[in-house]
Amino acid sequence: MGWQRIRFEITEDASPGVDGSRHAYTPSLGAFTALVGANGDILVPEDRLRNVMLMAAQGRVVLEDELDRLLGKQWDEELESFRYAGEGAPVRWLHAAV
Repeated sequence: MGWQRIRFEITEDASPGVDGSRHAYTPSLGAFTALVGANGDILVPEDRLRNVMLMAAQGRVVLEDELDRLLGKQWDEELESFRYAGEGAPVRWLHAAV
């Protein structure tokens, strides 16, 4: 349908006792989801880090590339041109879905 033309990024801020989340989608990369801490950093679960370290030790992946993937670097780079921030930047808040 129209998925080849849509791209988005949604961030849920963390609240006391609850991590936030980040969801991103681009046609070329697909979907990305990550937990986000109170300070805005992406949180990578320990088991995912251990798995990437094991695969890198076995020569199956490059550690730096996999860490970039876990942190969503490619999505950041692809979505950067669509972001607009600055003093007085227009923001459209969506309050309800129909």
